[in-house]
Amino acid sequence: MKIALFPGSFDPITIAHVDIIKRSVSLFDKIVIGVGSNSNKNALLSPETRIQMMEAVFADEPRIEVTSYEGLTINYCKEIGALYMLRGIRTVSDFEYEKAIAQMNHELEPSIESIFILSNPGYSSISSTIVRDILRHHGDISKFVPKEALRFL
Repeated sequence: MKIALFPGSFDPITIAHVDIIKRSVSLFDKIVIGVGSNSNKNALLSPETRIQMMEAVFADEPRIEVTSYEGLTINYCKEIGALYMLRGIRTVSDFEYEKAIAQMNHELEPSIESIFILSNPGYSSISSTIVRDILRHHGDISKFVPKEALRFL
């Protein structure tokens, strides 16, 4: 079974995340969306709320499972039997950052491959950080998050 982990904070999920996942689902038997704890980020939503939001967005896709995890992402891949780590790339700086992490992960566990999916050009400026800032200042985020997520925000 080809299992991929798509890790992230998803605080909140954006239409860019959804696009990457929907475009990738046919490549794998199962995609596990891993809601990770990142101590470097000031979270807006609890991990439980993020999981509920993701489950609502992907309720009609049986090949997608949503979980949470802590610790090294590569260790979580091993725990769930994922041989692939799925990452979205919006910009050159994303690529440089993700490349460094992928190379380090490869040193830690050579059997797990990082798969990079380029963002739809129309979504390259959308990030959870920007959406959180808009939310904190009471702006309209409806163009940037899936409609199923709005009730959680």
